[in-house]
Amino acid sequence: MDKTFLKEQAYPYIMESATYLKNITTLKNERRYLPLSSSPEYNDNSVSAWFDNWTNFDLSLAHFLFQAATEVSTAMGKPQEAENWLKCKAQLPHYATDETGLQVAVNLPMKHSHRHMSPYMAIYPLDLLDINNPQEKELIESSLDHIKKLGTRAWVGYSFAWMACLHARAKQGKEAVTNLRKFAQNFCSSNSFHLNGDQKGGQYSDFTYRPFTLEGNFAFAQGIHELLIQSKNNYVEVFPALPAEWATASFKNLRTMGGFIVSAEKKENKIVLLKITATEDGTFRIFEPKALMHISTKKLIQRDNTIQYVKLKKGQTVNLCSL
Repeated sequence: MDKTFLKEQAYPYIMESATYLKNITTLKNERRYLPLSSSPEYNDNSVSAWFDNWTNFDLSLAHFLFQAATEVSTAMGKPQEAENWLKCKAQLPHYATDETGLQVAVNLPMKHSHRHMSPYMAIYPLDLLDINNPQEKELIESSLDHIKKLGTRAWVGYSFAWMACLHARAKQGKEAVTNLRKFAQNFCSSNSFHLNGDQKGGQYSDFTYRPFTLEGNFAFAQGIHELLIQSKNNYVEVFPALPAEWATASFKNLRTMGGFIVSAEKKENKIVLLKITATEDGTFRIFEPKALMHISTKKLIQRDNTIQYVKLKKGQTVNLCSL
């Protein structure tokens, strides 16, 4: 949306990163591979922390980077360049999976509780897998079920906030809120700063130390946002992961992809107000099972299969509600 930022910052940065990744990978049987791969803090600093095949952590980042390179090349009006990056993305292998869902690496499922959710980055925060896609729903749910079975004894505070975001993306609102509460009650100091260890003597984690890592607080705040609104795969979803008992809820002025400012209110599980303001010309696309209409005219907004949409000019505001 910001052409200056695209030209001077986003495009050069992504191009340099994607070019580097393309150059250090090799093609084997039309598939692209790294010389070495790893997953954060898995097997700590031992030789076994390195893999001669992709980890899902590195692979999901590669998918995301080549996809981003495709998008910024298209936005810069360079279709041949975009086609090249799209081809690189198509050359990447599929994610390593089994009955437990996403694995750490090929033939290596997560076997024990672990503080990092890195093998599951394709679900969140990279948005490469979508719970609204029937072909990906089972994989996402199997992955989260497996994490739950392994337990939380080797987690630290930020693990709970991260897991809340994963649950929110899977529309598991109750589980998301449970993890947010555990984070706030057991892994924060009296001044609200996140401390890695369980400050209630190991109620949920075997770690009881006090390292301060601020990203845990950021992940907690984002976990709340994920309950209320999500931007993914070129569409927005409002109130996607509220617990069943939260039949009434509202938020004001949260920003979505595409440069839209959104406020919304829900009463008795019905959207009574969806206010959208465009900061740039664009099309607001929303995944919402119930039909949406303009409050002023009672006219339905346009629909394309499961996605409803409305076109707005910069500065324009529309007020919608459920039919």
